Amino acid sequence: MRLSASFVNKLPLFSIIGPGVILAATGVGAGDLATGSIVGSYYGTSLLWAVVLGAWMKYIISEGVARWQLATGDTVLEGIVHKAGSWVIWLVLFYLILFSFFLGSALMGASGVALHALIPIFESAVQGKIVFGITASVVGFLMVLIGGYRLFEYAMRACIAIMFITVLITGSYLWPGTGNVIKGLLVPTIPDLEGSGLSWTLALIGGVGGSITLLCYGYWLREEGRESAEDMNVCRIDLMAGYVITGLFGSAMLIIGSSIEIQGTGSTLLVNLGNSLRDQIGPWGRGFFLIGAFGAIFSSLLGVWQALPYIFADCCRLVSEKYLLGKKIDVDTCSLPYRAFLVYIATIPMIGLFHSFSEIQKIYTVTGALFLPFLALALLLLNGRQEWVGELRNSRLMTASIVVILIFFVSMAYRTIF
Repeated sequence: MRLSASFVNKLPLFSIIGPGVILAATGVGAGDLATGSIVGSYYGTSLLWAVVLGAWMKYIISEGVARWQLATGDTVLEGIVHKAGSWVIWLVLFYLILFSFFLGSALMGASGVALHALIPIFESAVQGKIVFGITASVVGFLMVLIGGYRLFEYAMRACIAIMFITVLITGSYLWPGTGNVIKGLLVPTIPDLEGSGLSWTLALIGGVGGSITLLCYGYWLREEGRESAEDMNVCRIDLMAGYVITGLFGSAMLIIGSSIEIQGTGSTLLVNLGNSLRDQIGPWGRGFFLIGAFGAIFSSLLGVWQALPYIFADCCRLVSEKYLLGKKIDVDTCSLPYRAFLVYIATIPMIGLFHSFSEIQKIYTVTGALFLPFLALALLLLNGRQEWVGELRNSRLMTASIVVILIFFVSMAYRTIF
């Protein structure tokens, strides 16, 4: 047995915390910045509990991904295809290519907006968004292509530290009072229930921590050499650390929004948010916050550039197993399918930079809402049978939790689309 019950004492905490934190950071982007600040501006700290609930839901889903893979040795995608049929491959491929385009465009646009706010060297904000967005994409592409997983891991940890420290310090400086924060965390309320309060509450819960990128946790586990059921406790600590960071980041954004006036939408929101902080706490506050915001956005871009090609390579491998018997395709950062999709996501979505940032964000949100109900249902079924996953089968509490999450994300998808 590689890890005994005292594994925590044998492994440095820094070595345990890795893929889970990267996964959580990949799911935090411009949408979380915008949603958190807007909701805080509208309703103060009364919806802090929704941030915590959203982080908990994504933890449950990610923990289910880890349990299936460590119990079976297969990725969740492999499990779905083997149990449901090869038709799933084509559905995932279609969704992946479509979603990646809008997600890539949104991340490039958000990176461009954040960099233009920090370094306003262009007369036009649109021009700054385009140039800086393309630059961020190319830098992310080269880091993933040349550096492999290890450089990616170190870069992500640096971005996470920057975003976490800067946003948390900014939120602490604008602290609305301990009583208000405790009440917002422990007393679940939905303000303005008859108006838009319910929609914003659902958006806050559903927007925390990513969508299809949750599948990528399994590939990062392989990179770290975590391959057996004995690694499950390490994964739980890792994921818990990641989603605690996500919850703190989302809470800090809510607190920041509750303390300043929020104006604008789309590409102007981040700039106006920085300007409001400058008026509230001085010029240093604007620059300090925007550095953290860029860290959050670029870590998301870098995570997506590194992660989604794994899914494409896995699909190609499954296709080759089904239709090209005997042809082996590796699922790693050096394989041709991985690098081909990396080129796709780093270049083709640049088209979106020449269109409305807010419209790209909207389409990305709608397409992203479709995946989480699918993944929750898959984990409910895959991890529900002892003959498939053994002792890592869903407990009754876990089953009930996933059912609640499934119902929530189905309702979210319906509300988002219609």
